[in-house]
This record gives sequence, structure tokens and C-alpha cells, in this order.
Amino acid sequence: MDDARHEPERTASPERRHRPVMESLREYGRGIAGGLLFSIPLLYTMEVWWAGFITRPAHLLLYLLGTFVLLLGYNRYGGFRRDVDWSEVFTDSVEELGLGLLVSTGVLFLIGRITANSSWPEVVGMVTVEAGSVAIGISVGSAQFGGGGESGKEGNEAKERDEADHVPGQLVIGFCGAVLFAANVAPTEEIVMIAVELTPFRLLGTAMLSLLLGGLILYQLDFTGAHRFTRHRRLGDVLMGTVITYALALASGALVLWFFGRFDGNGLSTCVAQVVVLGFAGTLGASAGRLLIQS
Repeated sequence: MDDARHEPERTASPERRHRPVMESLREYGRGIAGGLLFSIPLLYTMEVWWAGFITRPAHLLLYLLGTFVLLLGYNRYGGFRRDVDWSEVFTDSVEELGLGLLVSTGVLFLIGRITANSSWPEVVGMVTVEAGSVAIGISVGSAQFGGGGESGKEGNEAKERDEADHVPGQLVIGFCGAVLFAANVAPTEEIVMIAVELTPFRLLGTAMLSLLLGGLILYQLDFTGAHRFTRHRRLGDVLMGTVITYALALASGALVLWFFGRFDGNGLSTCVAQVVVLGFAGTLGASAGRLLIQS
């Protein structure tokens, strides 16, 4: 993780409170770029627009609250600086959620999804559904796309050991990565179509491939940053880490599918198949995506 985001900007320090206007604008710009990078597929997807039309207000509120919790988790654990002031984390999360709402509104207006004839419930629904991924992307972009100096070798090694052992932080980051990847395909009809058509043998193969892929990415393929966040390489640690990664992918996939109404009217076997199919994308997010958003 780039130290620039977490040392001069993310700690409750006088430098943060009195930083120049241009520095703040650059940070917002990095955040908006990250938000668009991770959410453009959703902003251009018809099924997501329709989800905004039909989602009940209570579900929209839960979605916003869930997004805010993820923002709190990423801002707290993204750089594994457990000395960060929680008031600073809360403020950053509120800003990022607000920016997510603004960016979503602006893009939807520019592409003609929000017009003078749009009703307020439609606008609020579309903007809220889109804003979740945008806000998480803004948080990642603000943290990852900034410049900064290098710390000493010994300090880096100590930090890497601390990051690798910090299980709650790794779970939060893995879940964020899985949600970012799964949310880009969960609203589409193709997930349901694939789930219905897959035979049990192919479905089992998809699950096994997801487990294998997650384990290889984290422990065998030497991805950049993998050694920092998976320090233990004993067989038991590898198996446990791989299973937990896949469990995060399945849990995030189930939540995203439920929010977009993909379980409605489907039997248990179809719902399980959808979760397994989406779990393949979620595993990429919980492994490779997890390394990407905290490297």
C-alpha cells in the first residue's frame, strides 16, 4: 500500500487538517478515477438500471449501509495502520460515499439515463444502486493511485509481517475485492442462464477450478505483493487460506445476487448454482483483486 495515502492524509494529523487545496483536489481526482475504473461496466449495464427501478426502499437503505460498512473496513484496514483515528476513517467513508452518489448521478445524466422526465424514485434507485461500486472504487483509487516516498527496508519488512498476520484486515480486503468483481457480472441474465444450463459435473468442476485458482494466485504464481499478505506457506496455512478465500467469494456472490433479485422465483438448486458460477469471478476478486487493491 502506498504510504502517501495513509501517513500524511489518512491519520488524524495537523497536516491532514491543513493540507493545501490542490492536494485535496488531487486526492478527490484520484478517487473519482478509481471509482470510474472499477464501476464503468455497471454504469453501462441495463440490468443495473432496472434494479434501481424495482428495488424496494428498504433494500436500497440496506445497500447503502452495507457499502458504508465496507468503506469503513477498507479505510481502516486497507493500509493496516491500526493507529488510524476512527473519526478520520468515518469522515473519509462519508466523503467517498457522497462522491460515489455524485459521480453516479453525473454519469447517468450524461449517458441519458436521467432525464427531465425521470421520476424521483427511479433516479434515487438508479443512483443508489450504482453508487455502491463507485464509492468503493473511489476509496481504492484514493489509496492506491497517489504518489509518495519509500520507507526504509527494515520498516517495510516489519510492516509486511504485520500485514500478513492481520487476519481481520485480510478478510475485509478480500471481501471488498470479491464484491467489486462479483458486482460487475451479478446483475446480468447470463449468470442465471449459465447456472440453469450447467450439469452437476460442470458445476463441481467450476467450484474446484475456483479453489485451485485462488490458491495458485495467493501462494504459487508469485503475484506482486502476494508474499506480503500470505507469509505462511505451510500446507495447512495454504489450504486454510484457499478455503477462506473461496468462502469470501461465495458469501459476497450470494449477497450481491440477493440484492439484485436473482434468487426470486428460483429453486434452491438454481440459487446454489448461481452462487457457484459467480464464485469464480468472486474468487478472482478475493485473491488477485485483493492483492491489487492493497499493493
